[in-house]
Amino acid sequence: MTARTITSLSNDTVKAVRALHMRKAREDSGLFVAEGLKTVIEGLDTAHAPRILMHGPDAAASSMASRAITATLAAGGEVIEVTHDILAKVSRRDNPQAVVGVFPQMLAVLSDVVPGPAACVVALHRVRDPGNLGTIIRTADAAGCGAVILVGECCDPFGVEAVRATMGSIFAVPIIQTDEADFAAWRASWPGSVVGTLLEAEIDHRAATYRRPTLILMGNEQQGLPQEMSGLCDVNVKIPMRGRADSLNLAVATGVMIYAATD
Repeated sequence: MTARTITSLSNDTVKAVRALHMRKAREDSGLFVAEGLKTVIEGLDTAHAPRILMHGPDAAASSMASRAITATLAAGGEVIEVTHDILAKVSRRDNPQAVVGVFPQMLAVLSDVVPGPAACVVALHRVRDPGNLGTIIRTADAAGCGAVILVGECCDPFGVEAVRATMGSIFAVPIIQTDEADFAAWRASWPGSVVGTLLEAEIDHRAATYRRPTLILMGNEQQGLPQEMSGLCDVNVKIPMRGRADSLNLAVATGVMIYAATD
């Protein structure tokens, strides 16, 4: 393919990319939007080339942008120069990134998770906040976790807000979506510790023994782990609160648990 220029907001490609802000459009197409040159380069560096690369009029002057353009074309993707207004509409931001990539979604399955190479795997039950989810994926990447497993009805990891929060780690960490029954059956063969967090737990997270590989199971932002999920854990622990706050943000709590299990 060759590069082309689009200046109309009513162009069919522009409308299709804008529609990827809606979950149904992402599910129907199997695509998602990743904003920013850094994120696009992260995709390319992990062998994920964009199907479509949109860039502003000035982006091609950047050596990194030129690299992204060349790599996209070499992989058979489409490169489109667009106006600032189109970038703003595609990203729904007043100050949009100069580059936007449209990528195929990457989902693994439970059987892809091989216990052992990584010290830790993270499972999230019905996580609702895309910013939390994206931050957890980024933290899991930073700590070298083997996967992030989404159990039950979770927010979409390929939504724009979640992808933004991953800062490119969406391409580096295997992501699995499964239901409670399949997760429980898979967990039965897990060779290491399965650790959950509960406010009413008696064991301090720093005092627990984490047998590697550790599977960390976290509940959602409002309700935490329900009984049927905490019952899957070998041990449930608490993160002590020393001030007036009675709980931590889910992404922060998960980060604390990840590093407790991997230190």
